[in-house]
Amino acid sequence: MKRIYNFSAGPAILPVEVLEEASQGILEIHGSGMSILEVSHRGKDYEAIHFDAKERLLRVLGLSSDEYTALFLGGGASLQFAMAPMNFLRTGQTADYINTGEWAAKAIKEAKRFGTVNVAATSEETKFSSIPKSYSLNSEAQYVHITTNNTIEGTEWSAIPATPGTPLIADASSDIFARNLDYSRFDLLYAGAQKNAGPAGVTLVVARKAYLEKAHDDVPAILSYKTHAKSDSLYNTPPAFAIYVVGLVLKWIEGQGGLAAIETRNREKAALVYNSLDEYPDVYDPAVTEKADRSLMNLTFRLRNADLEKPFLAGAQEREMDGLKGHRNVGGIRASIYNAFPVEGCRALADYLHEFADTHR
Repeated sequence: MKRIYNFSAGPAILPVEVLEEASQGILEIHGSGMSILEVSHRGKDYEAIHFDAKERLLRVLGLSSDEYTALFLGGGASLQFAMAPMNFLRTGQTADYINTGEWAAKAIKEAKRFGTVNVAATSEETKFSSIPKSYSLNSEAQYVHITTNNTIEGTEWSAIPATPGTPLIADASSDIFARNLDYSRFDLLYAGAQKNAGPAGVTLVVARKAYLEKAHDDVPAILSYKTHAKSDSLYNTPPAFAIYVVGLVLKWIEGQGGLAAIETRNREKAALVYNSLDEYPDVYDPAVTEKADRSLMNLTFRLRNADLEKPFLAGAQEREMDGLKGHRNVGGIRASIYNAFPVEGCRALADYLHEFADTHR
């Protein structure tokens, strides 16, 4: 089986062990004589997969099933931009949002449909090249919303912000499972799986049970967190295959040593690339200059000489490195090195950065 270095921002690379096991599940699951694509979501074969994935999700994040619940929903993080305020915000109420990039801005736009949004901080004036160091929270806010990692801009919250007495909601789509954080700091956390947790098609939602009790009841059933919590994410037909693969990814993470081991390796991988970029300031222009704000998942930079961008990408393709072109809205180069991305791929990119710089200085 041929494997290139896939730097795509999503859908992203999955562990080979997961792909191999999933390929068997596509043919037959648990000796049932049926594919995971065919079994009933009400049958014992799928239910065992479903509830195992739910339990693993909370266990990997270090959360108690007595205090938290895990949901498997559809619609991606984009649906959550609307679903969170639909459940927790109303006209005459305020929510705090911290704007750190394009996805945060989209979440803000959706929230404004349901109530007042206080942009407590923004880094827009610096083209989202950093994480705000101070913010003006509203004491009456229903919740505070952040985006933990900014896939397009390449910034990441190095620490969870303090929100005394106010529930904290986060979009963690592109760095969930990447670091050993205190996830109990979040009251509601959501993530599209296709960047670091599994294939496209399922959205992970982790919520404090006591917080869900505060959700409004005047919400369409399919868009109510209470509905999905009560039915264990089986209110409608779930994305069974995507949930199955998420469960396999969670099992892989546990086999790697959990989030502490994953974070250690992620920091090693990112350092290989960032150190190479910083070694050639006359050739490379990292998008995030404040090192504490640099993402471990999405490493963004430009060539000082913009005319060298196409040759750089062409050379990368020749070396079987794919997906390095930056997001269409910002351009430049982006190396996405999610959990499953191998250390060897980061070494290969670091070597290429040295080689290219030495040739084009």
